[in-house]
Amino acid sequence: MKRSIVIVLMIFFGLTAHSQNTDTLKIATSAQCGMCKDALEKAMAYERGVIESELDLSDKVLTVIYKTKRTDAEKIRKAVSNVGYDADDIKANSRAYAKLPACCKKPGDPDRGSSHGCGSH
Repeated sequence: MKRSIVIVLMIFFGLTAHSQNTDTLKIATSAQCGMCKDALEKAMAYERGVIESELDLSDKVLTVIYKTKRTDAEKIRKAVSNVGYDADDIKANSRAYAKLPACCKKPGDPDRGSSHGCGSH
């Protein structure tokens, strides 16, 4: 019986500590399509401290839930930039941006051309 109580208390305190050490960040991005969504969410999955991320293509906002003891908002924005997308006031890394598929380029970019051939639109 004592062991059951100890386990229940450990679970309770573990969940409480988890919720207190997280934060949610909303980042305005330059994402354009489903391929952008896939690339950003995949990159965030590998980012230290990130628990969850989701890009809403309708407003181009990436929502990231992260552990505050493992990372911070600036590191996450920098990671978005390193994938090739703007992250709030941080511009996309130019080398990463150049490697993006045409459909993921910003409107008005001469390299964007026709977005035919890009999937997940």
